[in-house]
Amino acid sequence: MKISTKIMTMMVVGLTACTPQPDKEKSGADFEYANERFADLQMLRYKVEGFEALSLKQKLLIYYLSEAALCGRDILYDQNGRYNLTIRHMLETIYTNDGVDRTSDDFKAMEVYLKRVWFSNGIHHHYGSEKFVPAFSEQWLRQQIDATDALAESPYSADEVCRVIFDPTVLPKRVNLAEGVDLLMTSASNYYDGVSQQEAEDFYLAQKEKGDREHPVMYGMNSRLVKLADGSIVEKRWTTEGLYGEAICRIVENLKLARPYAEDEQQQAVIDKLIEYYETGNLETFDQYSILWVENTEPLVDFVNGFIECYGDPLGLKCSWESIVNFKDLEATKRTECLSSNAQWFEDNSPVDARFKKQNVKGISAKVITAAILGGDLYPSTAIGINLPNSDWVRKEHGSKSVTIGNLTDAYNKAAGSGMRKEFCYSDEEVELIDKYGDTTDDLHTDLHECLGHGSGKLLPGVDGDSLKAYGSTIEEARADLFGLYYVADQKLVDLGLTPNLEAYKAQYYTYMMNGLMTQLVRIQPGNDIEEAHMRNRSLIAHWCYEQGKADNVVEMVKRDGKTYVKINDYEALRNLFGQLLAEIQRIKSTGDYKAAQALVETYGVKVDPELHKEVLSRYERLDLAPYKGFINPRYTLVTDKDGNPTDVTIDYTEGYAEQMLRYSSEYHTLPLANN
Repeated sequence: MKISTKIMTMMVVGLTACTPQPDKEKSGADFEYANERFADLQMLRYKVEGFEALSLKQKLLIYYLSEAALCGRDILYDQNGRYNLTIRHMLETIYTNDGVDRTSDDFKAMEVYLKRVWFSNGIHHHYGSEKFVPAFSEQWLRQQIDATDALAESPYSADEVCRVIFDPTVLPKRVNLAEGVDLLMTSASNYYDGVSQQEAEDFYLAQKEKGDREHPVMYGMNSRLVKLADGSIVEKRWTTEGLYGEAICRIVENLKLARPYAEDEQQQAVIDKLIEYYETGNLETFDQYSILWVENTEPLVDFVNGFIECYGDPLGLKCSWESIVNFKDLEATKRTECLSSNAQWFEDNSPVDARFKKQNVKGISAKVITAAILGGDLYPSTAIGINLPNSDWVRKEHGSKSVTIGNLTDAYNKAAGSGMRKEFCYSDEEVELIDKYGDTTDDLHTDLHECLGHGSGKLLPGVDGDSLKAYGSTIEEARADLFGLYYVADQKLVDLGLTPNLEAYKAQYYTYMMNGLMTQLVRIQPGNDIEEAHMRNRSLIAHWCYEQGKADNVVEMVKRDGKTYVKINDYEALRNLFGQLLAEIQRIKSTGDYKAAQALVETYGVKVDPELHKEVLSRYERLDLAPYKGFINPRYTLVTDKDGNPTDVTIDYTEGYAEQMLRYSSEYHTLPLANN
């Protein structure tokens, strides 16, 4: 099972459209955390505090790793759908055409559509996965295509492109997780070509049966599975010489430029092994790279670069391309190091069956980082915590790295306000509780989720890590969330000085239950089920606990003045319910119990109460908030002397959203408009 990132619940629960007073960057330039807003999105900036104090060598390492991070942008567009690169290029051509009437309603609607395509790296919503509905007319678009020759470089005709954009029956979902249908044939993501779900499952089952059972590679993670004309099925690997080769060569080129500035020999070995993997596509080489990477804990600067997470594949096998470059926040890391140094205590005292616990927790390193650049599936929308690597056996034998991304959390908090809480919290008591302890317990829940939750527990011998199939990601996120929820209320955190008292955890419990039962519904279109794995996870946990606690009235859904509120009557009993569900989720994970996973997710994680949904959307609309946030990257510039020797790397925060996206399309357009 691939281990996923955690999406911050504060993205729904506390954000307002207010822009805070800007801080001043050390250079004197204005810095604003909040920036542009459109559709259901708000763009933010994040501050790379401490960059100027780094050594020149560290700055150069960040610079070249950042270039490598940006060179993979086109890969994700193509992974998300075969038409995405063509549609992006077409829309950008029209958008930048001097002859277009920029005052027309059609152009303004197209501009919003293009910004959404940029944000989602394709034509489907980054979170809900449904295809965007254009507010401009097909006739207008065809006129602009003719006027600009916007499809001259594409193998697709205007008829085909317009059908993809305007016909709601064509490629309606990027990732379809609906029960009872062929998940591959009904998903628009570009990981499979002509292959049915059963054929794909059989293909990889055969590989697993022939492979190393003790140290299995993550089969299929770096390839497209294709059915040829003769009916045979083959993998097209993503390598320097294979599919996506043009982009991967650019990534490798910048990794080689970064290598001389690595902070130690082991970090150089990490880069070398990653390059070898990109050149060969060998999955055993990727495991070797993962081991080197997870054991390289001393450098201040670190990075992720590669095919990592599997949310874009309904079968949870194929990995989307992503990158983040970062450096350690030494002061804040003391918090996560405190948790990781006590990892065995948390494992031993977990409420799960002893059969599923690790007797010897190994190599859990945890830190708070400052993000320097975001790329691929971490840009513009990103997580605030990461736990890697995803290989179960590598994690078991060599450990894992867990990070909380401090400056992104800070940017979210700077953009937060009280409007959402005041509207949806049951009383002033809950509002005050969250105001007082919310930031602290949010950070701790993220730390526990990433640092310990994903690293906890074990599979029983012979259990396939992919046995939960389409439900695997949701179950894994629920497991990590429950671990954090259970322990955020523990006396141990008070003893460690991580929470001030045994009241603070209630802020996290209330926020989580309100989000899972109600407020995350603002991200769902009327009539839709919950599709995204993190949302399914939160819904599963909240609704299971609500139902199981009904007899004792642990949590109520209360009506007052025509509005629905969540009311928690017994926080201690709720903690016990979290512990019971954690035990069951860990059993499902450890034993590979697919039917139990299916029953839990489908019963508690998928369906939406239409009347409650309607109410939540109506109340939220009056607040005039954007439910989703994303980031504009800073821009780095290499400074050299007259002989071309690097003397500095400067950072700039003034680039606008459209300006950045158009520059990226110009400077990092690495793939042809169709990749077969």
